Amino acid sequence: MTPGVSTDADAWMHRAIGLSAATLPHPNPRVGAVVLDAAGSEIGAGAHRAAGQHHAEVVALEAAGSSASGGTMFVSLEPCDHQGLTPPCTSAIIEAGISTVVVGALDPDPRVSGRGVDRLRGAGIEVIGPIAAAQVEAADPAYFHHRRTGRPLVTLKWAQTLDGQVAAADGSSRWISGTEARSDVHRLRAANDVVVVGAGTIRADDPGLDVRLDGYTGNQPTPVVVAGAEPLPGDAAVWNRSPIVYSATPIDIPAGELVVVDGDSGVDLQAALKDLESRGHIGVLVEGGPTLAGSLWAAGLVDRVVVYVGGRIGGGLGKHPLAGDFATMADIDDVTVSAVELLGNTVKIMGER
Repeated sequence: MTPGVSTDADAWMHRAIGLSAATLPHPNPRVGAVVLDAAGSEIGAGAHRAAGQHHAEVVALEAAGSSASGGTMFVSLEPCDHQGLTPPCTSAIIEAGISTVVVGALDPDPRVSGRGVDRLRGAGIEVIGPIAAAQVEAADPAYFHHRRTGRPLVTLKWAQTLDGQVAAADGSSRWISGTEARSDVHRLRAANDVVVVGAGTIRADDPGLDVRLDGYTGNQPTPVVVAGAEPLPGDAAVWNRSPIVYSATPIDIPAGELVVVDGDSGVDLQAALKDLESRGHIGVLVEGGPTLAGSLWAAGLVDRVVVYVGGRIGGGLGKHPLAGDFATMADIDDVTVSAVELLGNTVKIMGER
C-alpha cells in the first residue's frame, strides 16, 4: 500500500478510471474523479465529457458541495494548472478545501506535466501518486500518444482466416470472425474518434462505420473514406452519417465533406491525418481494406495493429490483409505483440509497431 493512502485506494482509483473510460472528449484527455469526505465516504464523482465542458474534478466537486472540505480526491490524471477553455482545476481543488489528492498518472502534456501537482503541494495539499500510470494510459492511449508525438494514434484493424486471408476471391468477407469478436470491434470503434475505410470497402461491404452495442449511447466515431478516382456508390450507408471524404482530385459526393489532398500517387495520407488532427481527432481506427492498409503501413503511419483471427480456413485465391511487395524476408517488418485474447472462436492479437 502507498503510504498515506487507504487500503481502498486501488478501488477508488479504479472507479475514477472507469468513469473516464465512459467518455471521449478528445483532443482533451479522458479523466474521471471521485471525492470522499473526511470520513472516507464518496460524496461526488464525475468525468470530463467534451472540450469546453467542466473537467472531471469540477464535476465531482460540484456534486460534493461543501462536504468536500477536508476530504480526498481520487483523479485519474494530474489536474490541469493552465487556463484553457475552462479555468485551472487546481484552483477549484484548492478553493474546495480538499486536503489530499491521489493522482493516477501525470499528464504528458508539457503545459501540465508536474505543474498541477506542484501547485497543489504549494497550497499545502497532500499529493500522492502517480499510483496507476499504466492503467490510465491504457484507458486513453490516443491522448498519451498525441501529447508525446504530436500525431494521432493510428490503429490498423483487420479480420483474417487461419490461413491469412481477409476476403474470398470475389471480395466477400462476412463473416470471418465470430460474434464475440464483432462486438469487440464495436467497442474498439467507440474508443476512437474516427473510423477510416477505403473506397473498395465501401463498395464491397457497405459499412455503416458506427457503434452498435445494446444500450450504447456514447461516442459515435466520425466516418472517413479515402476515395479513388472512381465514383463512390450514391446509396452507400455511410452517406447517412456525413463522412469526411479524402480524395486526390475533386469528386462528387452526395453528403459529408470533401477534402482534396493530392499526393505523389493518390491521396496524401499524411496530409489527411494532419487534417484529422487539426479537427481534434487523435484516435484513428483504420478498418481497411488491403490497398489502404498497405499504403498506410508502407508510409510508416501505423502505430498499432489489432488482428482478429477467425477459426476458419479459406484456401484458394483469397485476399491478404496488406497490399504491397513481400519478395524476400528482408522486406518483413517487426511488430511487438502486446496482448492476445480469445474471443469465442476468434483470437484477438494486438501489437505495437
